[in-house]
Amino acid sequence: MDTIGEGRYKVTLETKIIGGDHVFFLYGGEKPHIGGVVICEPGNDPKVFSLGSHCDHLVLSPLAKRGCEKYQTTIVALGGIHIDDATKDEIEIIKQHCSILLDKI
Repeated sequence: MDTIGEGRYKVTLETKIIGGDHVFFLYGGEKPHIGGVVICEPGNDPKVFSLGSHCDHLVLSPLAKRGCEKYQTTIVALGGIHIDDATKDEIEIIKQHCSILLDKI
């Protein structure tokens, strides 16, 4: 488990290995949730599932793609990050935190 940030900017990445496949859980902010799921298999385009109006797939997709390239196995990335009434600057902070976590896989 890797975590970056504090308070409402805290983002966590957990990994579970199932056989040779990986599941990445990415969550944080004030109200962690499941806002999206991305499944990536070697040689195929990612399958993106966005729940409601959530935009979590925007940070989950790069995570699934990077994991798939690195491990050459099926990757499922799921989760959600929510901050009430987030400003553009706050969204950028969260995106930066996700990028740092992406570099850790």
